[in-house]
Amino acid sequence: MRIVLQRVSRAEVRIDGRVTGRIGRGFCLLVGFAATDTAEQLAWMADKVLSLRLFSDEDGKMNRGLDEVPGGGVLVVSQFTLYGDTRKGRRPSFIDAAPPELAIPLYDEFVRLLRERAPGPIATGEFGALMDVDLVNDGPVTLILER
Repeated sequence: MRIVLQRVSRAEVRIDGRVTGRIGRGFCLLVGFAATDTAEQLAWMADKVLSLRLFSDEDGKMNRGLDEVPGGGVLVVSQFTLYGDTRKGRRPSFIDAAPPELAIPLYDEFVRLLRERAPGPIATGEFGALMDVDLVNDGPVTLILER
């Protein structure tokens, strides 16, 4: 499982011009799955994301968590291209990405875990859809999480 996490002041995802998910301040997660991902990994990653302290305190240090941000939300966007391998040739290989029949249940379970545990709203895109993701990276703060 791979995640590109961006701290955002706002983010939204649109499909055919229709907004399917929108948050204010919080995290935008681009999430990719491998065929070998497990329920244990999903739970660990949900807890990790929700426990990160990436928001500034009164001294400007990253000491505050999502639970300390009024209305802090998470926008979750599936992105199999996180498993793109570009070491050979000019076209990426996606052989390490989980196929849809495995990735969809993993994505759904990850979103369910976040909704169960998060202090604020969880918004999503739509698995497999061609999406436009619009965000304002706050900081910028961007992390790559892998488990």
